[in-house]
Amino acid sequence: MSVAAVPAATPVTRASILPYAGTIFLSAFLLFLVQPIIAKQILPWFGGSAAVWTTCLVFFQSVLLAGYAYADLTQRLGLKRQTWLHLALLAVSLAALPILAADSWKPAGDEEPVVRILLLLAATIGLPYFLLSTTTPLLQAWFVRRFHAAVPYRLFALSNFASLLALLGFPVLFEPWLTVPQLGWGWSALYVGFVALCAVTGWLSLRAADHAESTRTSAAAQPAAPLSWSTQLLWLLLSAMGSVMLLAVTNHVTQNIASVPFLWVIPLSLYLITFILAFDHPRWYVRPLFVALLLPGVPWLAYLIPSLELKLAVGAYFAGLFIACMFCHGELARLKPDPRHLTRFYLMLSLGGALGAVLVAIVAPATLSGYFELNIALVALAALLALRMEGAWRLLGLVAVAATAYFAVDGAREYLRDVRAIGRDFFGVVRTRDRTVDGVTYRAMYHGGIVHGGQLLGERFRLVPSDYFGPTSGYGRLFAALNELKPAPRKVGVIGLGAGVVAAYGRAGDVFTFYEISPQVIEIERREFTFLRDTPAKTEVILGDGRLSLERELKKGGPRRYDVLGIDAFSGDSIPMHLITREAMALYISHLAPDGVIVFQATNRYVNLMPVIRRLADEFGLQAVLVSDYPRSNEGADYWLSATDQVLVTRDRALLAHPRIAEAAEPIAGRPDLPIFTDAHHNLVRILK
Repeated sequence: MSVAAVPAATPVTRASILPYAGTIFLSAFLLFLVQPIIAKQILPWFGGSAAVWTTCLVFFQSVLLAGYAYADLTQRLGLKRQTWLHLALLAVSLAALPILAADSWKPAGDEEPVVRILLLLAATIGLPYFLLSTTTPLLQAWFVRRFHAAVPYRLFALSNFASLLALLGFPVLFEPWLTVPQLGWGWSALYVGFVALCAVTGWLSLRAADHAESTRTSAAAQPAAPLSWSTQLLWLLLSAMGSVMLLAVTNHVTQNIASVPFLWVIPLSLYLITFILAFDHPRWYVRPLFVALLLPGVPWLAYLIPSLELKLAVGAYFAGLFIACMFCHGELARLKPDPRHLTRFYLMLSLGGALGAVLVAIVAPATLSGYFELNIALVALAALLALRMEGAWRLLGLVAVAATAYFAVDGAREYLRDVRAIGRDFFGVVRTRDRTVDGVTYRAMYHGGIVHGGQLLGERFRLVPSDYFGPTSGYGRLFAALNELKPAPRKVGVIGLGAGVVAAYGRAGDVFTFYEISPQVIEIERREFTFLRDTPAKTEVILGDGRLSLERELKKGGPRRYDVLGIDAFSGDSIPMHLITREAMALYISHLAPDGVIVFQATNRYVNLMPVIRRLADEFGLQAVLVSDYPRSNEGADYWLSATDQVLVTRDRALLAHPRIAEAAEPIAGRPDLPIFTDAHHNLVRILK
């Protein structure tokens, strides 16, 4: 057939493109809305660790890869068989609704968290998420095969815009007003609507199947130029680099503030915005501008790695993430292929995204002793930048590589400076350091960037409480008052082991039980500190999330009847949110003696936990007082004592009236506008400082 005899392509009208655009929009919206929903539900089950989110991202990126691979491979089936297969899978996926994880997936404490999270996600949202992930490349392929028109790459930008709406809508519109079960059921209802819309779009494509597979426009009749492996490798590298930067920056921020969906959403939103801009129109990616910003910017970010000025660092890293991803995704948009290679292009993008997620979330914790993935990522980014430059620009790129490598290595050295012991697991990095002042040596434990207690070295100091647990802290004043009012042996439980400093207050006959989720914390505490060995009290350490451990104990052996129950678990600079909910408080009270005391560690630079705890105390008819301790501002204070805020919650008014407590106790101002936190509904935005 001559070119002149080829039938004309089916005309593309606004009405004809609407089902494709609508289906892609809804699929992308659901794809990214489910991520914070399911992560928020399972976060408490795994100790509130920031690694929960990065592990979830490994799953999301891997399933996205599988979805894009499915779209690419099923192209060989032809439009009819591919469409019928997809519609059948959509129907089957409805059986997975609603997307709420069963309680049977809660860990017992000794499982491998990464494997369990991945299996949980696969069983809960696996098939629906997989089918949603296929939508963008699959429907664009249907569009091309039906209309024989150039694929509208703006549909890819549209899908990322929908993803961005879902992510930003979660903390602003959904999380403040809806519980987790309501979010799960609402998402499931929207998914049913998506299945119906996708079925309609598939039916419209099938109506034109015979025409679509028997005709070609003159443009389509020409074979597409073959893809080189170097081009596909470049797609892979650029996509992987963006993914690595996303996760490395997210880790760096959440390990120092709090591992909550609100903070996860910001870097992921920036990542998506760059996709939207890069694939919407070439005008948004001004290549010389972003290259000029990156050349000095990447070394500067490497220089900032050891910085404790988190407000500066967070702003710098979010800006750096945006510029870096704009470069990676802008370069990808410049390299987008002929429409007939569309599914392969998306496949390599998703492969790069999955590879980046695996490197940061799985390979880095298994091979690196500390948080060095950001150091490595910045050097790799500088190298990729230099690779894409030409002429004199490449020389500047090589200078940027050298400068970035210098600062990255220097930052790693600073991270390891004077470190005695270091260990890493799913829940973070634990380090110990010694510091000697005036002949007295103090050994501190760091979890991430936060001190989790420490010990003075030397025989006469072995049971001297330090850091947040000094004599004038809430703990110190409480135990001093208890020694006078209730000298009988007591039972003490503490969620969060740290260096085991609280055991310094133990006496003969006392029983101290510590709940610790991190095996590395337990190992390093036993190796580097002696509080648990030296205390006259009997001690035990229970591995696993403290709240889940208390739940299991209540079911199996009944209440512990603790005289003191300390809530001292940290994630970055914050108590994990699942430890300050109504359900958690009810559990604590069930394990508490009638006149027992709950001590909440409320020291925090970014989140005001006091009104949350006050609401919980009011809910259960208890009194709550704040004991703030600033030992370094007092005359004769010692350097091993840290400023701290601790809240004592009890129904024992006589205890709170004891002079050791009353002289330092402050009332906590109420906030009637603040809803009580529950497992199903809590919002960090309302309590940010």
